[in-house]
Amino acid sequence: MTLAEADLSTLVEEWLDWDQAAQRLGVTPAKVRTMIRDHELAAAVPMPGSGPRVPAGFIGEDGLPVKGLGGLLTLLHDGGYDDREIIAWLHLDADLPGRPIDALRENRGSEVKRRAQAMAL
Repeated sequence: MTLAEADLSTLVEEWLDWDQAAQRLGVTPAKVRTMIRDHELAAAVPMPGSGPRVPAGFIGEDGLPVKGLGGLLTLLHDGGYDDREIIAWLHLDADLPGRPIDALRENRGSEVKRRAQAMAL
């Protein structure tokens, strides 16, 4: 299975639409779209007919994107990955002890970034 074929609806526990993401971040839905375009957040369509959504785990308890997420998204986009593939990779328990998104949320982003750099080459 490739990252593009991963079933995001089973990998990601909770999805937020633009309005919900905006509310958690304390911004407007238009700002959420801008944050996605600028690779501060990522979004995908988790299941047919649902519309694009942001994984809830990308927003920290402090109401900000998880530390290190933006840099990681930019790095992987520059390596040719799209949002859907990146979301899948962050939620799969492939090489790290645990999922990369959990390591980021626990402020253990160094190893995640190293793995991402290797993928993007």
